[in-house]
Amino acid sequence: MRVKLNGTRGSVGRAGPETVRYGGDTSSIEVTSGGGASLVLDAGSGVVHADAATVTSGRIDILLTHLHMDHIQGLGFFRPLFEPDVEVHMWGPVSTTKSLTARLGRYLSPPLFPVRLRDLPSVTVHDLAPGTVEIGSFTVTAAFIIHPGQTYGYRIAADGRTLAYLPDHEPALGLGRVPTDPRWTSGYALAEGVDVLIHDAQYTDDEYSGRIGWGHSTLTQALDFAELAEVGRLVTFHHEPNHSDEEIDQHHSEVGERRQTSVPFEAGLAEATLQV
Repeated sequence: MRVKLNGTRGSVGRAGPETVRYGGDTSSIEVTSGGGASLVLDAGSGVVHADAATVTSGRIDILLTHLHMDHIQGLGFFRPLFEPDVEVHMWGPVSTTKSLTARLGRYLSPPLFPVRLRDLPSVTVHDLAPGTVEIGSFTVTAAFIIHPGQTYGYRIAADGRTLAYLPDHEPALGLGRVPTDPRWTSGYALAEGVDVLIHDAQYTDDEYSGRIGWGHSTLTQALDFAELAEVGRLVTFHHEPNHSDEEIDQHHSEVGERRQTSVPFEAGLAEATLQV
């Protein structure tokens, strides 16, 4: 599998000379199988950089982890949604109160957006229940994880390789550290043994103490989670918008120097391509 990181910033975009390497665009990645099939995961502002953004025919599948604005704000600017010859399927967490169509329609309708979701030419919306589904050549497993509101993490399998995508996740909630018992660890089953884990690492340890319950992790916690799940490689994601490229580099370097870890890790770069 090939993974392109189209948007790696968390919470709100931040464009400028201090954020060139890690980017100012919010969450979106694109996964492509060896056979050329692709999935778009999340539709933050980074979705406009997806290879699929230029598609004028065929099918596109978009998987949303949740509906916070930084994960859907690019939808209205994703050109294939307006192409009559493109079949777009949008998948997202099921809710007991409103359908995914109704919830997405709050954004894709006036006054927040000039075009209504129902007026887009070839869009099908799927309320995705927890479990496993086949989407083209991909096997996709979805499960609820700790983050405010209905939020999924995803496990993607194709070509004999596995990827876990948990961009907004707080497995240490209530403890300050990640549990050591997999039975009590949010997201463990999704990440267990994957080749690559893309995981939230928004805060420093000092910042987290004032943001408990906000739904995000520190780099230390992300490493704890990656080690527990015995993943092959950790790519950190959902970078804090107030952190410059230099600050992200420095923090990853400092954690790497003071902590012994069995898991190789790196900060997710803007529009980088990973081989899984």
